[in-house]
Amino acid sequence: CPVFVVFRLVDLHSDTNNNEHHTSEISVTELIVRRGQAFKLTLKLSQPFNLGFDQLIMTVVTGKDPSEDLGTKSRFGVPGRSLHSASAKAVWKAELQRGSSPETGVLVLIVSPPADAPIGEYTLSLIDQFLCHLASSADDWVFLPKEEERREYVLNEQGIIYRGGGDYISPMFWDFGQFEQGMVKICLKMLDLNVKYWLNPADDVSARCSPIYVSRVVSAMINSSDEGGVVMGNWGNDYSGGFPPTYWSGSYAILKQWYNSYYRSVRYGQCWVFAGVMCSVMRLLGIPCRVVSNFQSAHDTNKNLTIDNYFDNNGAMERESKDSIWNFHVWVEGWMRRPDLAKDGKYDGWQVVDPTPQERSEGLFCCGPASVTAIRNGEVDLKYDVPFVFAEVNADSKIKARFDGSRTKIFSDTETVGQNISTKAVGSYKRVDLTNTYKHREGGLTCMDSRGRSVYFFSGLRLFVMQVSGGSKVNQELTAEVVFTNPIDETLSDCSMSLSGSGLMIGQEITK
Repeated sequence: CPVFVVFRLVDLHSDTNNNEHHTSEISVTELIVRRGQAFKLTLKLSQPFNLGFDQLIMTVVTGKDPSEDLGTKSRFGVPGRSLHSASAKAVWKAELQRGSSPETGVLVLIVSPPADAPIGEYTLSLIDQFLCHLASSADDWVFLPKEEERREYVLNEQGIIYRGGGDYISPMFWDFGQFEQGMVKICLKMLDLNVKYWLNPADDVSARCSPIYVSRVVSAMINSSDEGGVVMGNWGNDYSGGFPPTYWSGSYAILKQWYNSYYRSVRYGQCWVFAGVMCSVMRLLGIPCRVVSNFQSAHDTNKNLTIDNYFDNNGAMERESKDSIWNFHVWVEGWMRRPDLAKDGKYDGWQVVDPTPQERSEGLFCCGPASVTAIRNGEVDLKYDVPFVFAEVNADSKIKARFDGSRTKIFSDTETVGQNISTKAVGSYKRVDLTNTYKHREGGLTCMDSRGRSVYFFSGLRLFVMQVSGGSKVNQELTAEVVFTNPIDETLSDCSMSLSGSGLMIGQEITK
């Protein structure tokens, strides 16, 4: 029959554990640990513990309706033996450390949460602890190999956000404050208020093992376009009932106001405010994150990868276009693996996640994570929202006029969009230009898109694609029949043409 053990003392070693897990700035009294990294606890029992006969069984749970199959429950024990079901998704372990004195009832345990455990608040027997994504374990999807980058993108509470227009880039300081008092409760409440949690709490909590899922949830919860979001956007001139976006210089005041007001959206924000707040939440949850600014940023509403403006034959704008080019736009990048896109790690690394409400993604105002590698390669068939972000940095700006009842393209700007893409440097306040990570240098590659439309890159010649053999993807070989105009007034022979380049240009004649 089972024997109930009375604990005279449970020491969580919160101060030393939190220091080793880089969470001591959040708290030294509450145990806050990271996935995949072991922590220490000491149990003092009211009786001796016989390693030959006794078994200490522990159960750890998180969320509503915890289940081993969902990874929200785990049973483990000392001495170590398999107590979990064969279908258990997240298996915790414990082992007895040297320095224990079982004969006097003193057990020093090393407890190891798995690297794929859902983030959240856990109960271990009578012990509460908070578990977050790990930035220091190679088994975790958010592992950053370099220590200086982990310190910058997870632990640094101060940063810079770049704003401005054209060649004028202005830095502003931003206080992320991810380790301020109460931030754990604020961020966990944010996760629990997302619509997917209300539809199915058990599945939502289980899915929090994935930074891909968590980043999409946070992206939707930062803005107020869907119910319960943190910040309300305002791009007008009337800021009554709140503060203008330029009022804010940090995230904590916004998040604290949202939490203390019982989750009423804070008024008002624009893209840099949304991005700053999201970066704070991501870093608190242990997901490496940085704020990125894109200058001359396109907003392509109809997913044709162009910004279209229409004029009549008198030169008057025919109708106001829903497409636009902003002086600048700000989003965040989160570092994570993307095994959902490729098993070989091709798309691992920085992912664009944008909390500014622009277009719906799977029914919600969120965006990403979109692989920066996929964006650079023009692989617009990949999730999440790669075509939208690709257009933000690569779209053409077209002017079309109507003559004799038909529209004719009279101007196409293929270079303006996506300039000076910027973020703060690691370990300093210098600006780093990320433009080359998002787009290749302009060149002359020609291919077809997934819907069979002509796609061009300019090369200094006038190119016309006549026929493409087989399917095509960016960075993969294809065969195309190309007709081009001789650019000089001489007969040419033994010609060769080198094609290279980056961004997609849909169905147009390219001249440069």
